[in-house]
Amino acid sequence: MDFITPLISIIDRLCTATASRACRVINLDRSMHYLTAELNELMDKRDDLTTRLERAELDGSRRTNEVQRWLARVEVIEAEAASIMENFRQSRQGLGCFNPSCCSKYNMSTEMIEKLQDISELKGKGNFERLVTEPRPAPVEEKPCKPAIGIGVMLDKVWEFLEEEKVGIIALYGMGGVGKTTLLKTINNAFLSSDHNFDVVIWVLVSKEFVVSKIQQSIVARLGLPWADSEAHELLTSKIYNVLKKKRFLLLFDDVWEGIDLGDIGIPLPDDENKCKLIFTTRSMDVCSDMDAHRKLKVELLNDEKSWQLFCEKVGRMDVLESPPIRTYAKTIVRKCGGLPLALITVGRAMANKETEEEWKYAIELLNKSPSEFRGMEDVFTLLKFSYDNLENETAKMCFLYCSLFPQSYSIEKEQLVEYWIAEGFLDRSYDSNAYNKGYAAIGSLKVAFLLETGEEETQVKMNDVIRSFALWIASGCGVNKGNFFVEASLGLTEAPGVKNWEGAQRVSLLDNAITRLEEVPMCPNLLTLLLQWNNCLNRIPDDFFQSMSALRLLDLSFTSIRRIPVSIGQLLELRHLNLTATKITTLPKELGSLAKLVHLNLLRTYSLRTIPREAISGLSKLVVLNLYYSYERWKIQNSNCEDEVGFEVLETLTQLRFLGLTISMVTSLHRLSGIRSLVKCIQYLFIKECEGLHQLELSTLGYGKLLRRLSINDCNELNYLVVEGEAGENWLPNLEVLALYGLPTLISVWKTPPREASLQNLRLLNIWYCHRLKNVSWISLLPRLEAIYLFYCKALEALVSEDEKLEPDSKSFSRLKTISIRDLPALRIITPLALNFSCLKNIAVIDCPKLKKLSIRTAHNSTTLPTVHCSKDWWEGLEWEEVNTKNAFLTNFTSN
Repeated sequence: MDFITPLISIIDRLCTATASRACRVINLDRSMHYLTAELNELMDKRDDLTTRLERAELDGSRRTNEVQRWLARVEVIEAEAASIMENFRQSRQGLGCFNPSCCSKYNMSTEMIEKLQDISELKGKGNFERLVTEPRPAPVEEKPCKPAIGIGVMLDKVWEFLEEEKVGIIALYGMGGVGKTTLLKTINNAFLSSDHNFDVVIWVLVSKEFVVSKIQQSIVARLGLPWADSEAHELLTSKIYNVLKKKRFLLLFDDVWEGIDLGDIGIPLPDDENKCKLIFTTRSMDVCSDMDAHRKLKVELLNDEKSWQLFCEKVGRMDVLESPPIRTYAKTIVRKCGGLPLALITVGRAMANKETEEEWKYAIELLNKSPSEFRGMEDVFTLLKFSYDNLENETAKMCFLYCSLFPQSYSIEKEQLVEYWIAEGFLDRSYDSNAYNKGYAAIGSLKVAFLLETGEEETQVKMNDVIRSFALWIASGCGVNKGNFFVEASLGLTEAPGVKNWEGAQRVSLLDNAITRLEEVPMCPNLLTLLLQWNNCLNRIPDDFFQSMSALRLLDLSFTSIRRIPVSIGQLLELRHLNLTATKITTLPKELGSLAKLVHLNLLRTYSLRTIPREAISGLSKLVVLNLYYSYERWKIQNSNCEDEVGFEVLETLTQLRFLGLTISMVTSLHRLSGIRSLVKCIQYLFIKECEGLHQLELSTLGYGKLLRRLSINDCNELNYLVVEGEAGENWLPNLEVLALYGLPTLISVWKTPPREASLQNLRLLNIWYCHRLKNVSWISLLPRLEAIYLFYCKALEALVSEDEKLEPDSKSFSRLKTISIRDLPALRIITPLALNFSCLKNIAVIDCPKLKKLSIRTAHNSTTLPTVHCSKDWWEGLEWEEVNTKNAFLTNFTSN
């Protein structure tokens, strides 16, 4: 019987357990209700917390790790509870304590109870003292950058700009490869070691094909803010703005190709209130304007000294470079790099292992003829190609390539370029103002893109040596078709290259060499342009030389010594532009008249030209430009016996004529011309010489006033003055650029009536010789664009500007004057009655002016901007100075004749 007691105990426990289990199964619905309610409360708590987090994160804050772990745990619990709920839904099909599903329902009930406990515990932990932490990115992140040569001055300028309170946006602009990125990285890294007031310095690479979202992601990542690829643009904008508006930031945008809307990114506009700054680099001056830059700094090419220093650093072999022959070759190579740091680095590295003279000589030959084949240079050209591809249209691209026909660093007259482009068909061939404007606009676009730069004069442009090599590479189809442009300009050639070398070319340039004659007759059916100018010794061209150039549009033979034009010129039926300036031709061939499409005929300064047959001109029905300035003067007048010679009546038949340059040597011809309105209205260049009986030149009466650009009067012994009549305030001679008066012994005053302030607004050069009764030229103080004054051998000239003129110390007179050259003026006492600030003056030459005792120049500006004075030592030592400091300032600029 002893076993009965334990058995009863066991049965009791079984019954109790069974009852509890049965109770749980019976209350399963109630447990599910509790679980659902608790889970909903947890989800509400989670959603409220998430809303608060998102609002906080818009201000740049970041959720704490504790909150992040809690949210992750909630996500797990939610998934587990959902699984239990799904199992419960499926189990409702079976009932009863001892049926097969009873155990599983019991387990389900247990899971519910446990999950209720988990949810309750998680809800209790969901009350946080701190939801987020503010991001604290490093103020500056270092950018890999090697020490740069030649940027010290530009760095100093940037620091000056950063100190200016009202300067918020700074542009660093310049051509590709000039070192803009290096400068920007140097600026960034400078903040690592210097004290500054910026909370954060942010670097962003923008690049040509920029996308706003990529810029935003770069900024968000730099600020340490959370983000996802799928995040909406507007949300990123708000997130960035809410952070940056609370910070004093410096943004560094590298390689900007077009204007960027800062607001669209979320960047508060930098200004003097928030003290924030933006510095960006660009290859286009247009972008500087589009970005509303307050300050602009051009990243300049390296000078000769810095170029040599950088090149030597990259070669790294001073033992080789110090060898006299190789040093000479190295200097030549450095010049060919044109001060472009990227080219200097590339070429320097390529030459690092070259030790023999032959290797260095070959490098020069390669850079001359096929620079793209030089190791690494194609990478340089590929970088530059971005600027070329970004030009606004095909016209600008063709105009750019055309400039490569000129020698390295050659200053090209803008007007000449435009005329070439018109002849080639890049622009409107009408030669009207629209075509010229379009051409000058193309030049402007190329300068803005740093593919052209200003030449020695403002009227000129030139192409950097590396840019020129790049242009030739592009013209050859990136090296695929090298024969398209055949260019051997300014290479010192004494013989023309064999015609086989250029027979397949479209454009050939052999200008500025020492070629004496052209022997071979080329077969060039595709040739469009042939440039032979500035071969000063070229005196012979075979008669049949042009017979196989049927497509030729432009031929330039200017500044050669040819005495006759080959008769095969008549076969150039597509020729539009013919330049014979400063040649030694004595006659024009009749065959010239066959060129029915000729638009431009330039015979400027063909001093030997004596004969122009009627047939040479009468057939040129499309002629727009005819320039005979300082040229043919034997104009046939009516009833003359020279029926075969050209006369004004032949010029009258040229109905398309718009530009006319003439030389007149007889008063009768001048009077005859004044009665032909169709010709007078076209005259832009006029040279009057040796006209006896000419007492005054009435420019307004003759109608020369509107378009006249150059006026030269020589050896008219009875001329007293020039006359321009008009209403008060009328702009006299608005386009006159050059006025030259020579050998006019009775000239009392240049103008019968003093010019008005609005007159002669474009006069750039004044040249007066041997006018012995002229006492002053005071009217020049009114000329806003005057650049050069030459006054020689005028015995009575007492002053450039007389003492009667009322000039103020801060006068803007002579604000563009660069050169004053005066010689043999025995009566000259003063230049101007008051010392002025000649801000652009570079040179003063004074010879044999004994009464001139003072230089009328204010020296408030730095001595480095003072002009150089060319004079005798005795005259210099006799000058009177109001201040010793002024004389001392000039000492370094004094050059003894």
